Amino acid sequence: MSRPDLNLLFTLDVLLAEGSVARAARRLRLSPSAMSRALARLRETTGDPLLVRAGRGLVPSPRAIELREQVGCLVAEAEAALRPAAPVDPARLERTFTLRSSEGFVDTFGPALLARLAAEAPGVRLRFLPKPDKDSTPLRDGSADLETGVVGRSAGPELRTQALFRDRFVGVVRAGHPLAKGRVTPERYLAARHVAIVRGTPDRRGPVDEALAAAGRVRDVAATVAGFASALSLARATDLVATVPDRHTAGLRSGLSSFALPLAVPEITVSLLWHPRLDGDPAHRWLRGCVRETCADQSLAMKSSARSEGTKK
Repeated sequence: MSRPDLNLLFTLDVLLAEGSVARAARRLRLSPSAMSRALARLRETTGDPLLVRAGRGLVPSPRAIELREQVGCLVAEAEAALRPAAPVDPARLERTFTLRSSEGFVDTFGPALLARLAAEAPGVRLRFLPKPDKDSTPLRDGSADLETGVVGRSAGPELRTQALFRDRFVGVVRAGHPLAKGRVTPERYLAARHVAIVRGTPDRRGPVDEALAAAGRVRDVAATVAGFASALSLARATDLVATVPDRHTAGLRSGLSSFALPLAVPEITVSLLWHPRLDGDPAHRWLRGCVRETCADQSLAMKSSARSEGTKK
């Protein structure tokens, strides 16, 4: 049995509501002849005359009367199903989102983000996951809703991305370290011993070592670790220098001294990443806005604090 043309439901709904081919044609912006052909198809499909001439007008058949309410409900449900999703009401939202991020993001931006969610959407829960690599599988398979980080070549080409903030690398040392005072020159920076952050293969160079290599220089790396927190922990307890993104690690650097790098290292862009299947989800769109605005607010606060510290000095 062939499937019926479901578009005929909308035509039938209008015909039964108007009780006139001419009025139904005007309402659907069709010619009277096109509407007559549609009525003929409906009669053939249902096996019933539906609308029968009575004098100068048309009257519904018993079958048409029986179908009128049913068809109206079906059309209403179809239109509701195809209508864009309604805007989300955060106050009524009950949902758990998973955010995958590198070390430092939760410490720096997490408290402000959670405070905003508690105020706007008390039914929303955030599950933070570590991001040991740039594998896009968690976004693809749905085990992560959002991800933050630098968009690399290994990121899935279908992923949606939106820049959150620009970041620069800074040197970080313990309080009382020789580099915590005075102007840090390239010679002083390279004379110190360093802890390097290496993700992936051991021979993979980060932006700092790439910039040094371009200038024909190399730093003395005494230890390598996999994340920012470990690097800063070693810098706090030893004379090693950790070189990390400034804003991304602000929440991890309490009690440490930071200085501008004495070499030209390109800034990085920290972005928000998600899978396109969630692009139109109202709740997900709302959360993306919360993350984006929280990062912007925190970044402004950090800039203001830095200017204030510079004025005091």
